[in-house]
Amino acid sequence: MEIKTIHNRKEYKAAFEVIELLWLALAKSADADSLDVLTLLVEHYEKTYLPISDPDPIEFLEHVLESRCLSRQDLEPMIGPRGRVADIMNKTRPLKLKMIRRLGVQLKSPADVLVKPYALREEQTA
Repeated sequence: MEIKTIHNRKEYKAAFEVIELLWLALAKSADADSLDVLTLLVEHYEKTYLPISDPDPIEFLEHVLESRCLSRQDLEPMIGPRGRVADIMNKTRPLKLKMIRRLGVQLKSPADVLVKPYALREEQTA
């Protein structure tokens, strides 16, 4: 089997087919080594040509609430009173650093996603 750099979608799909064949390779075998190299090549191709951008911080918070069956009321200890939570979730007020830190710790969520810049509602209409 010839292992080479992945340059296009066709080679990407072909690499996946080979990975499926090698998936149950015995540890420390030549096939296992080939599997390791192919997965690294696929990962490199994906990072280069198929990057996944970070989500909007508020959309991320909405997803966290929905996936954990939480309500906006559950954000009050981290963000503040109901009105402030509404302003944050409606994008009329930005998240502050203290809020981001509390959200990261209490929701066990990555603060680096929450700290990303996002447009406020008034900025979106302007």
